[in-house]
Amino acid sequence: MESHLIARMAFDVLGGLGIFLLGMKNMSEGMQAVAGSRMRKLINAITGNRFVACGVGALITSIIQSSSVTTVMVVGMVNAELMTLAQAIGVILGANIGTTITAWILVLNVSKYGLPLLGLSALFFLFTKRERLRYIATAFLGLGMVFFGLELMARGFSPLRDIPEVLAWFSRFTPDTLEGIIKCVLVGTVITAIVQSSSATVGITMGLASTGIIDYLTAGALILGQNVGTTITALLASLGASTNAKRAAYAHTLLNILGVIWVIAVFPWYMKGVVWFVGIDPQTAVYTETAVTYPHTLKAIAATHSGFNLLNVILFLPFTTLMARFLMKIAPEKQIRVPHLTILDVRMLDAPAIGIQQSQKEILRMSSTVANMLSIFRDLLSGKGSAEQQQEILFKSETDLDVIQKEIVEFISTIISGTITHELMNQGRNQLRMADEYESISDYITNILKLKIKLDKAGLGISPDGLQDLLALHDRVAGYIRFINESVQNDDEKILMKAQIDAQAITRRMKENRSRHLARMEGGSVSPIKSLYYVDMLNSYRRIKDHAYNIAEVLAGEK
Repeated sequence: MESHLIARMAFDVLGGLGIFLLGMKNMSEGMQAVAGSRMRKLINAITGNRFVACGVGALITSIIQSSSVTTVMVVGMVNAELMTLAQAIGVILGANIGTTITAWILVLNVSKYGLPLLGLSALFFLFTKRERLRYIATAFLGLGMVFFGLELMARGFSPLRDIPEVLAWFSRFTPDTLEGIIKCVLVGTVITAIVQSSSATVGITMGLASTGIIDYLTAGALILGQNVGTTITALLASLGASTNAKRAAYAHTLLNILGVIWVIAVFPWYMKGVVWFVGIDPQTAVYTETAVTYPHTLKAIAATHSGFNLLNVILFLPFTTLMARFLMKIAPEKQIRVPHLTILDVRMLDAPAIGIQQSQKEILRMSSTVANMLSIFRDLLSGKGSAEQQQEILFKSETDLDVIQKEIVEFISTIISGTITHELMNQGRNQLRMADEYESISDYITNILKLKIKLDKAGLGISPDGLQDLLALHDRVAGYIRFINESVQNDDEKILMKAQIDAQAITRRMKENRSRHLARMEGGSVSPIKSLYYVDMLNSYRRIKDHAYNIAEVLAGEK
């Protein structure tokens, strides 16, 4: 074969694969941007009902156009203990159905719609100013790239049909025996594990089949292997995760392997059943002036892919709880577990809308922690409980919040640097601000604690009147924090007026306390050193109030 022909074929195949994968990425990002809020609602709709979980998995994967992203996201949610293993198995089964949508998209007439769709979408993307239209254009731009990439791959594969050596090599993988079927399955598994995209390998398989290089039976066996190979992504994502997250990844692999095993056992009959169902002969050739193609085989391959996953759902969905128990036995919980400070996980970065939702849970966790710190410190002020133990809890809580804020900043910064809507961008920025404010509140709580420790070590203590004033101010500030926390949880945008009135009341109370304290000092009942520490404590409460009010401004969109 001439070198220039080999080069042209290689360029077409590699270029087509690259355009195909980039198109899948654009289509996924565009769809997620348009349907981000719906995806969050779908995730929240997951309950103990296995059918609901399966439906959610199918819908999300249809939106994302990647079962790998869905299963990796599920592994992350199981790792964060936001989803049970049984729920995860239901979602994974649904994801296997949702991923077959890609194959049906490829059944469309790519040569007719690929480039025009790409061109029109690019014009909309470049010249429209409406954000939603831009993301819709991004999704269709990706779809056009998928079509065009598949067309390039098919064109690159086409000359191979006329090379006897190539056909002889492919004939070694003909699934006319059990050994041949297993060989084809293994080839599909290995290639998909390397590419880490079943959509891409399905596209390659369709390209080979549409040009006649491989027949429909070989394509069907390759599809089975591709369903196994795609599980490598979730397995890699489970490395370093919790035992339960590993079980979710194992479930994905086990389900697909079991499904392939039973289909291999009935392979000839299964393939005949698919042909009967689609009602066309996949090996019917279509002759044109320039080439011979087999367009009907694309529909048969898509039906083979969908049928395999639908039948597996019907077969395995009733046994999700049983499978979860089985996985708990073969992958027992380790005795030593290192607790995670946050539920944030890089696995969520491929689904920004859900990632933002998870980071919001961490903001709520920070709000709960500072409220608990104030409660513990009040007990310490009033002499209840063990002072040493309370001090340890408070200092540890402040250190944990420092780490949590750092993890939130890193996580959200990565999300907002990607392709996301302005709405998600604003939510991410607001979360960054609130995380900073809550961390600052914890700093001032421990600052008050340090001042009290210094007073105690100096043998100065706080006078009964001063302690009464301090506890009253503490209760006002703690109540203010509870009000702000409830507003954050309910996303109350009408918080500002009440927040401002309450903040002013706290400031007045602090000034009254300071005036009474200065009067006591002038009367000689309070030493100057004690006065310095006490006033610093009052000022720290005022700073706690200021940071809480900043959160209210963020909620109201004022900052």
